[in-house]
Amino acid sequence: MEGLLRNVKGTKDFMPEEQGLRNHIRRTLEAVFASYGCKPLETPMLQYFDLLGSKYGGGAEILKEVYRLSDQGERDLALRYDLTVPLAKVVGMNPEMRMPFKRYEIGKVFRDGPVKAGRFREFVQCDVDIVGTSSMLAEAELIRMAFDAFSRLGLDVYIQVNNRKLLSGVLQVMGIGEEQAADIMLSLDKLEKIGVEGVCDDLRDRLVGDEVIERIADFLRKGVPTLAGLAKEFDNPLVQEGAAELQELFRLLQAAGETGDVRFHPFLARGLSIYTGTVYEIFLQDGRITSSIGSGGRYDKIIGQFLGDGREYPAVGISFGLDVILTALTMEDEEKWAVHSSDVLIIPLGTEAEVLRLAQRIRRSGLRVEVELMGRRLKKALDYANKERIPLVLIVGENEMAAGKVVVRDMVRGEERLLSLSDEREWDQVFKSYQS
Repeated sequence: MEGLLRNVKGTKDFMPEEQGLRNHIRRTLEAVFASYGCKPLETPMLQYFDLLGSKYGGGAEILKEVYRLSDQGERDLALRYDLTVPLAKVVGMNPEMRMPFKRYEIGKVFRDGPVKAGRFREFVQCDVDIVGTSSMLAEAELIRMAFDAFSRLGLDVYIQVNNRKLLSGVLQVMGIGEEQAADIMLSLDKLEKIGVEGVCDDLRDRLVGDEVIERIADFLRKGVPTLAGLAKEFDNPLVQEGAAELQELFRLLQAAGETGDVRFHPFLARGLSIYTGTVYEIFLQDGRITSSIGSGGRYDKIIGQFLGDGREYPAVGISFGLDVILTALTMEDEEKWAVHSSDVLIIPLGTEAEVLRLAQRIRRSGLRVEVELMGRRLKKALDYANKERIPLVLIVGENEMAAGKVVVRDMVRGEERLLSLSDEREWDQVFKSYQS
């Protein structure tokens, strides 16, 4: 039996203290999402494999990491690997919904991929998507939302942006066909990590020809191009369109007074083949975690392709990784982010029946109340409160209860006082500062 008591690789149990911080992150993100007028949505974790594996989904790269299964009806199913394809399904099944459709969804997704710090195989994504508009205002809103969210969480971030049209156009000018472009983009996306020679090696692994590799290497050795430089050097229509969209995005952010660090990255491509325009990834400024803690982009074709009705459903989205955010916060200062689950502990000393009514009275004021249930002696009960970081303890003895009073102990200051149960003003004063 002992051998059965283990977690599947890439999964973990989140104990109450850690889960409390996860809940805090989730509530913070939800509050930001709602402040931008986004509506909640929930989709099933189980999806049909042909939906996730279709040419309109994440592409061949992501399919390597899909958890595939079948049910008793022998249906070919899979666990969702992101929240974007399920959203496309929802819009496709409800074609008359009002646009723009601004939704957020927070839920588990599954990928059978590498496990590293902040990356699991079962993890929570926090997604916001705006469907129905091609305006770059949507991208600007999502980028501002990201800075708002991380500011509230106390994390200093920068955002890299690019446009798939820009990169596609550059590859076209180099004579690279569409069938090779996706693989080459994935290699270019790794440039910062593996350098020019590493990109060349990766392209060889992808069976790209030596002539094409040499053209790409020559371009990369010139140094990282600027947005203005690319727009000037390449008159390709895709390059010009992509550059114009990025310039408009930067103009909107500047006009909005956005002071966050947004950086143009000409080789950022993102892994999923669904992206058609703007793409972006979010990183910590201090580099404690090298992988992105949020990402997204524009995908204007996938929903229309699912529907097959000839209409276009432009869409853009952003995804926040809850677990990697949690890792970032706890790496900074674990004690700072410690979360206590109760505001008040009530310790009965021969007054077990009375404290249940008292606990309900305090809960109605908005406080989280725990009753000592183990029959511990006072010293041990106070020690429990300390270890659980419960800031306020009520000690309810028989003599005090007979006099209509309880002992209130402030665990932070180490102070005690008697509180009259009948004095509502005194009661409110004591508990006001502890309300959740």
